[in-house]
Amino acid sequence: MLTYYFDLALRSCRRSKALTALVVLLMGCGVATCMVTFAVFRATAADPIPWKSNQLFVPQIDSFGPAHNYKGEPPGMLSYTDAVALSHARQARRQVLIYASKWTVLPGDAQHLPSSQEGDAVSHDFFAMFDAPFRYGGGWSAGDDDQRAAVVVISSTLNQQLFGGADSVGREINLDTHAYRIVGVLDDWNPSPRYFDVASAWYPFSHPRQLYLPFSRAIDLQKAAAGNFYCSTNTVDPDLPNWDSVLRSNCAWIAAWVELPTRADVARYRDWLHNYAAEQQRLGRFAWPPNVRLSDVGQWLQLMNVVPKASALSMIVSLSFLLICLVNVVGLMLARFMRRAPEIGVRRALGASRGSIYLQFLTEAAAIGLAGGVLGLLLTALGMAGIGHVFAPEIARLAMLNASLLLLTVALAVATTLIAALYPTWRAAQVQPAWQLKSNG
Repeated sequence: MLTYYFDLALRSCRRSKALTALVVLLMGCGVATCMVTFAVFRATAADPIPWKSNQLFVPQIDSFGPAHNYKGEPPGMLSYTDAVALSHARQARRQVLIYASKWTVLPGDAQHLPSSQEGDAVSHDFFAMFDAPFRYGGGWSAGDDDQRAAVVVISSTLNQQLFGGADSVGREINLDTHAYRIVGVLDDWNPSPRYFDVASAWYPFSHPRQLYLPFSRAIDLQKAAAGNFYCSTNTVDPDLPNWDSVLRSNCAWIAAWVELPTRADVARYRDWLHNYAAEQQRLGRFAWPPNVRLSDVGQWLQLMNVVPKASALSMIVSLSFLLICLVNVVGLMLARFMRRAPEIGVRRALGASRGSIYLQFLTEAAAIGLAGGVLGLLLTALGMAGIGHVFAPEIARLAMLNASLLLLTVALAVATTLIAALYPTWRAAQVQPAWQLKSNG
């Protein structure tokens, strides 16, 4: 029966070519607009580590006080004093400290020029906590952290540049005139967004870091932060030679993460965080009541407004455009179906039920929606090719035309066309056969 109704739909489309083409064009344009913006929104708003995002948390401690924080919200990073205290307390399964840094790579031969590379100073739990994949070797140990060891993990890109992609574990590279032993080479890894250092980095969708060194080593070398550095006053400059004043200050420049596998762990850590801030108040370091937060990955990305406003706004605009197309398609479908009232009257007089009329016209709508989906695929591919002219290159490269987006485009076109056809189909099913036969007579 569906084959018969599909054949009737094709005949109807051939009889009303202009009206059919207009509906297909409207649906194709509306769906393509939504899919292009959805591809960008999905890429920027997706959970970067869905298998454990509810186990990773950012602790925040207000070291600025109510007179200097933003609307009562603690700073997104920690002071050195608080960061080290949280790390040494070991109240979580894993704890990581991170701050952005820049290093000069001095090649060992004349074929390569010195280059400035972005890196992160991190504690050893970093790689296990964030499930960083390794091509060669692995991360360093807790003992390396304690000994301020001169070890480094490099990216696959830097490994390709310096060693031609070969296994470089055990070899040395020169960073800022100091020799570092390579203990691991990461596989291609660039979570989008870079959630773990979004607070310290300038842009959450930037290219991946090329170097990872022990946090304790960077502190010993008095390596200045290359990322965000917040102070409640302007009395401390991270570039000043007095490194001790930076470490003693309440300025926030270190990102901290903890891994808490269970709800009980989360509750216990939140209590400990509150008690720690209360202790700092009792010691006279803070002159305000404890103000702490503990946010998982999703809450953290929302708090940091990681999804670009342009992406969210374009998604709203495209959905509005699709709604306008949908309203117009309802009117066109209504005109299309009601023009066939005599045909419907004859079918009803010959014994066709209203259910049969529903099935016939909804099948026709699905066929038109399928054609709109095919057009939508072509327009979506065209839109994806030019997406770099609208969004920043770092955002544009994240949006991909994959199989799931193709299927979703066709499914959306068919579904929205069926929705648009519901009211016209209901009107068509209400046609009284006696009236049509009398008027034809």
